Amino acid sequence: MRLVELSPPGEKVVTGTMLFTPEDIIRFAKQFDPQPFHVDAEAARNYVFGGLCASGWHTCAGWMKMFLAYWAEESARLIAEGHVPPKLGPSPGFQKLQWLRPVYAGDRITYSVTMVDSRPLATRPGTYINRTINEGVNQDGQPVMRYEGSVLEFK
Repeated sequence: MRLVELSPPGEKVVTGTMLFTPEDIIRFAKQFDPQPFHVDAEAARNYVFGGLCASGWHTCAGWMKMFLAYWAEESARLIAEGHVPPKLGPSPGFQKLQWLRPVYAGDRITYSVTMVDSRPLATRPGTYINRTINEGVNQDGQPVMRYEGSVLEFK
């Protein structure tokens, strides 16, 4: 079974929702992006965002976390139905990463993936490259992040 059969081009698949707590925002930022508006709620009030907000890298890591949980569940479902799930990974990269609005403490971000296209790799028979649009929207339906990604698929 190919990924493009499960997710035809243009079909958006919601992969999960993640709550961004103040504790999670600060923990991630202290380790990976220690800017004041990510690590100190009081200091964040005086910055352009007006409050504690997650690092953009944290929102991207949230996308990956939700996708991997979704894919594990989807693979188990396919196996239970007698199918062989597509073998995915790694990604050869991404383009056009956009952090569209801040993710504040208490926001719930719902992530999705939409297949754009899939094609075989000429240099590796049985290997495909899938291009996707990957997004996150907050609880108000406002987009917070978006990027174009790709993932390899092996037969």
